[in-house]
Amino acid sequence: MTELYKDMTTEDVMEEFRACGALLSGHFILSSGLRSDTYLNKSIVSMYPDRTTKLCRALAQKARSVLNRQPHYIISPAMGGIIYGYETARAMQLPFMYTERVDGRFELRRGFRVPKGAPVLIVEDIISTGLSAGECVEAVREHGGDPVAVACLIDRSDGVTDIGVPIVALASLKVDAWAPDNLPDHLKDLPPIKPGSRGLS
Repeated sequence: MTELYKDMTTEDVMEEFRACGALLSGHFILSSGLRSDTYLNKSIVSMYPDRTTKLCRALAQKARSVLNRQPHYIISPAMGGIIYGYETARAMQLPFMYTERVDGRFELRRGFRVPKGAPVLIVEDIISTGLSAGECVEAVREHGGDPVAVACLIDRSDGVTDIGVPIVALASLKVDAWAPDNLPDHLKDLPPIKPGSRGLS
């Protein structure tokens, strides 16, 4: 039986990020190309196994409690979601797989297979625009699976993002983002930093 963790509030999750220096302020170029004054560095969080386990067990517990149809598999998009997907799958005692980009599209490789119609929970780290999560949803469908939801540590759109399936977020908050040609005054004089994925260092 998986150990039960107390329900985590948004503030509880943010405190985990703060405690390891993963909640950053500045001028950031997000993987979507938009700009933000706040960056949640989930890679720093995943340096700490105990912290990662705590967050993912809480996410697993929340997913179990709110989903109408329980998943048989967990799938995450590479690379950012792999650690959190694996830990959530371990907490839920389910098989884990991940998608990889092939010619710009997510695919299941390495012998991964999903039985036709099998319910799948997609696990992401942080959702902003939902682009990667949405692409992963489509890839799972193309490979015969049935995506029941996307679970994530943080939904930084505060519920606005629509990817066609329910989003189960451990924390939800509104973090503003702006187009590069429409920056607020407090960012215009700050040099931008490129953290994150999709070819950004």
